[in-house]
Amino acid sequence: MGEDKAKLLNEVEEALESIRPYLQGDGGNITLIDITDEYVVKVRLEGSCQGCPLSMQTLKGGVEMVVKKSVPQITEVIAVEDGV
Repeated sequence: MGEDKAKLLNEVEEALESIRPYLQGDGGNITLIDITDEYVVKVRLEGSCQGCPLSMQTLKGGVEMVVKKSVPQITEVIAVEDGV
């Protein structure tokens, strides 16, 4: 991925910005942690999103869909704990 990683991180962050207000409206938030060499986006769910029973639905049905639409080379979005 190399030098393209910064561009990719920026594009994913822009996609997250487009859905962040909806998460914040429910008392939650999302932070981009990293993108792996396999184009898997690692995020941390925060606030009310952390531990919410619907967080996986939100992650896969909302966040992942928006990110993949904006950045087609992304293969998956996963939630990690404590920046792991």
